[in-house]
Amino acid sequence: MSVTAAKGFTAAGIAAGIKENGNPDLALVVNEGPRRAAAGVFTANRVKAAPVVWSEQVVKGGEVSAVVLNSGGANACTGPRGFQDTHATAERVAEVLGHSAAEVAVASTGLIGTLLPMDKLLPGVAKAAAELSAHGGEKAAIAIKTTDTVHKTAVVTAGAAGPAGGTGPGGADGGASWTVGGMAKGAGMLAPGLATMLVVLTTDADVPAAGLDAALRAATRTTFDRVDSDGAMSTNDTVLLLASGASGARPGQDEFAEAVRAVCDSLGRQLIADAEGASKEIKVEVVGAATEDDAVEVGRSIARNNLLKCAIHGEDPNWGRVLAAIGTTSAAFEPDRLNVAINGVWVCKNGSFGEDRDLVDMRYREVHIVADLAAGGAEAVIWTNDLTADYVHENSAYSS
Repeated sequence: MSVTAAKGFTAAGIAAGIKENGNPDLALVVNEGPRRAAAGVFTANRVKAAPVVWSEQVVKGGEVSAVVLNSGGANACTGPRGFQDTHATAERVAEVLGHSAAEVAVASTGLIGTLLPMDKLLPGVAKAAAELSAHGGEKAAIAIKTTDTVHKTAVVTAGAAGPAGGTGPGGADGGASWTVGGMAKGAGMLAPGLATMLVVLTTDADVPAAGLDAALRAATRTTFDRVDSDGAMSTNDTVLLLASGASGARPGQDEFAEAVRAVCDSLGRQLIADAEGASKEIKVEVVGAATEDDAVEVGRSIARNNLLKCAIHGEDPNWGRVLAAIGTTSAAFEPDRLNVAINGVWVCKNGSFGEDRDLVDMRYREVHIVADLAAGGAEAVIWTNDLTADYVHENSAYSS
């Protein structure tokens, strides 16, 4: 049920006519309360889409009653008119729902540099509101797709009854179960800060805005911020976490943060699995680093090495390209102590050849690269994918 798995939320996804192909393109998620606490993280790109600028201000108030999302147009680099359109969208949602526009977040995805068809979007808001349902999460997830081949959802439930999705023991409230649900959009321009995505997370736990913010930032730091498909950063990245408090549960901060992290981790993996044209999902695990920052820097360098990504697509365990990528970083290491394993085979030992590379089995979709810097005890994981002809074709045939 995606974002409506948590109590106190309704959602809808409809075709408003924004996309020329007639596919669903407008989603609405509404927090029915009794609480409306919220937090958000946004793109680090200095060129920000109008809905990002608007929603950043909304989230600062600590409360969000509704989120309206559209695919089929990014509303980025559209000048004052684009911001006016974002404002008008929030005002229309507020009017239809009887809420304040200052509590309506807006998110958009699609082609940069074109205005949205407001004559279709605004009537679509009313249509979506009429279809709001506690079972509407899947339709909302479908409506935010662009080049995605599948919609992406995740749910974790925790509390007295025990986990039903991979979290820890019962909450600090002493009895009530609670849920974190979410939906995500993203298949290309996946790069840190954040990955190119629209994400809405919901929970029926009673958590204040400050607790939501801490949990969300901790989760994105090790999940969405470590998904790196093609090194390109979007203008529209938005991740929102809304709390209704409808379960009455007040979990401990650590337990709640772990549930949010688990949902974000699942969604992040789904983003990589659906990356444009990908035939391999690559887990880059850096160990033995002097610091976590070093591990992340090395992991990003390996993940962004196009020669390596092409080699992986061709099922070639070319460990030399891994070492070359490590060598471009400022991380602490000695070249003659580096070790590299590909799918469990240590093909490089002490900066030179190791086990026979022909032992590496690369027939399967997931590829696991371990880079041991032999410089300390810190580690990090970055997820990426291979570089294929399908990726080139998709990004030459589709304006994105």
